[in-house]
Formats: sequence, C-alpha cells, structure tokens
Amino acid sequence: MTLWIPDRATLTRPAYLSLAEQLAQAIRRGTIAPGDRLMPQRQLADRLDLSLQTVSRAYEELIRRGLVSGEVGRGSFVLPPETRAPYLSQRSGEVVDLSILKPVTSRLHVDRMRDGMAWLAQHMPAQDALSFRPNSVLPPHRNVAAGWLARGGIDAAPERIVITDGATPAISTAVMTAVPPGGTLAAARLTHHLLIPLARYLGLHLEPLEVDDDGIVPASLDRAARRGSVAAVYLQPSAINPLALVSSVARREEIVAVARRHDLMIIENDVLNALIKDRPAPFVALAPERVLHISGFTKITLPGLRLAYLVVPERLATAAANRHLVTNWIATPVMVELLSHWIGDGTIAELIDWQRAALAERHALAAEMLRGMPFRAHPQSLHLWMELPADTDEDAFVAQAHSGGVAVASGRAFRLGERVGGGAVRIALGSTDAAGLRRGLGVVRDMLARSAEPVLPMI
Repeated sequence: MTLWIPDRATLTRPAYLSLAEQLAQAIRRGTIAPGDRLMPQRQLADRLDLSLQTVSRAYEELIRRGLVSGEVGRGSFVLPPETRAPYLSQRSGEVVDLSILKPVTSRLHVDRMRDGMAWLAQHMPAQDALSFRPNSVLPPHRNVAAGWLARGGIDAAPERIVITDGATPAISTAVMTAVPPGGTLAAARLTHHLLIPLARYLGLHLEPLEVDDDGIVPASLDRAARRGSVAAVYLQPSAINPLALVSSVARREEIVAVARRHDLMIIENDVLNALIKDRPAPFVALAPERVLHISGFTKITLPGLRLAYLVVPERLATAAANRHLVTNWIATPVMVELLSHWIGDGTIAELIDWQRAALAERHALAAEMLRGMPFRAHPQSLHLWMELPADTDEDAFVAQAHSGGVAVASGRAFRLGERVGGGAVRIALGSTDAAGLRRGLGVVRDMLARSAEPVLPMI
C-alpha cells in the first residue's frame, strides 16, 4: 500500500473529482506505482477529514478512467499502463461522448446496412462462408480495390494490396513491415493515439518530429534521420491528424525528398481519402517505391463497415501479407463482399457525399457554438482540436467536462515526448446527434469562458 497522501488544502469543488484528479496525477507520475494498493477508503476519509461518500466517489472515478481496479474484500489497486482501458467508460445516457472519432450517422446508414445484408443473403458466394485461405477468396476483391484506388490517383497492382478489417490492423501490419524489431519510427509530436502503445508492444522507439501549419517539418525529419537509425516515418497528412491539417503538395514533396535521401519508408495513414475535397496527391502517388498507404472506409461511411486497403511497395508485398497473416489472418470475407458490391453499385460514393454534407453542418454548428474561441479544423475533418488557456490543467479540464456531462479526448493521448506548449483537447463532431453536439459544445464553451476565474478551495 502506498504511503502517498493527497493534499487536503488544494482540494477544490467538487471535492470527489479534485481528489480523484490528485490521485490520477500521482499514478501518471509514478508516485503511486502499478500494483500499489490505494489507502482504504475509510482510512483516507479520516486522514483528509472528508466524508466516506466523497472518497468512495473519487475511487469510482479512478476505476471509470481505467486507472484502478476495485476488488471486493481486497481494496483498490493501480493498474499497469498496458491494461488500462483506452477509453473512458460511461453509463448510457449520462454523458455526451465527444471523445470517440466517428463519422456522422443517421437512419440512412442503418437502412443501407440492412439492404446490404439482404443483398448478401441472396448473392453471397459460398466461399465467403466456407473459405479459410485469403488467396482463395480475396483476389477478385483486390481487383475492385485497385479500381477504387485508381479513382484517387493511386496506381496499385492488385498483388500490392492487403485488405484488412479496418485501419488499425492495417497500421499494425504496416509498422511491422516497415520497421525492424527494436527499430525507430518517426512521427509527429501529435500523432495517432494507438501508435504509441503499438510501438511499445512491438519494442520500437518513437522519435517525435516538429509540426507546423503544413504538417511535419522536413528539417526535423532530416535531423532525426541523421542522428540515428530511423527506419520509417508515420504520417497522417490529410485532416485525420490531431491538428486536422492537410499538408500541401510542396510539403509532401519535401518529405519524400528527405525519405529518399535517408532511405526511409513512409507509412501514410490516409483513412479520410475520398472524403477530402480537392485533396493533394497522396504520398503513395509521389513515391510508390517506399510508401505503405492506408485508405479506410469506417471513418468516411459508417462504423460497421470495418475495412481498409493497405497498399505496399512490390518488394514488400509478401512481407506485408505474412505479417497480416500472423496477426489477423484474413479480412472478414462477407464484409469484403459487401464493400465490393457497394463500390460497384455506387453506395460508397453516395455515403461519402452524404458524409461531406453532414460534416459541413456539424462544422457550422461548432463555429456557431464556439464563436470567438480559437480551434483548429478542416471542412472535412471529423473533429476539432482546441488548445486550452496556458494556465489550464489539461487532465483537470477533461475531468471537469466529464463531470458536466461531456467526454472529450485529452491531448495527452496523442502526444509523443514532453508537452510543447499548453494543453489541448480533441472534440469529435460525429459521435453524437446534432442536439448532443450542441449541448456538449455548450459545456466546453462555458468552461472556457469561466476558466480565468479559479475555483475557491474548500474550507
């Protein structure tokens, strides 16, 4: 059991949330180590002169955040980082969830999926149900994939395409293909939140790179490559990155030049692909010999269509297929069948057009609700990135927002290395309906408006 005691004098209202935040910060700093047992609730209540109910609610908050596990009869124990829940748990109806990145959806999407399932019931080939080997069921769908990618300016032979159950397995496969065990992967200081634990699980080093308003700074990548054994760079060049930036063609060409100079592979996460209106040429079109390109459908159509295309250089096609094989084996054939059908009959294009129009409405709503408050976004981004006032504690802001009924994502989840500048939060635009978004943004707006006035300490 740890001997560390929170500071009673710094508790603010609501007391349970302030207490939970002190304990959470101690856990994140390592002051309370994984496996440590927290002080029994009644004992801590006595030490801090608080009610047992206040301490109990604080411990429940730590459990909800995935930092602590409660064991009946034994107490509350700090969880190791790798077992902590990646998202905040919540009870339905209590919280407007603006933390999870999702496309805008409506009844249309349910109807389209039901229509798709009905079509599959009548037309699904027997091999979709009976086949066990990727090469016996997926080749025709790779041809469809090649045709789809060609619409976006990507010339990829079917043999260079790995079909995966969404972007996450595609990213894992790409990283394992491009970076050797124990190697170094460079990425923006603000990057994909799952890249950080993935690198840790694979034993890879992540090298943070500087970012400006046009994406990763080429000179920063050049310096990192000169310093050490960087094998690849991970990029999110088209609005899916935390800052919602779309890198210019000129910046993309500069990054390619650095990669060629140092013989670096490029992993391009382009999951918004066709959703981005007038998007620049993707990296894979500029340097097909060294780019592993990921284009997805989940974020641009509907969450249930969990599929992505991974395009790899010809010389790495076998390596990528092998790594996908040992981690995921095969993309779900029945869903691949549906995707190919939808590409052929125009449903995918229809859903992308619908999404683009829906996002325009969501961005207009956000601009209205947050008028006068700075934030970063792109017309087709699924989120806003909001930098917090310099004196605002990022984790405390997230916790207070949740206490007010709104879940937002802490900037900490996307950050490599030490924080540069102030805190920030990511606000998803499509994870709830328009009324929920309005209510959630209203809470965030009101919190920012009163952030200049500190909360009085409890006496």
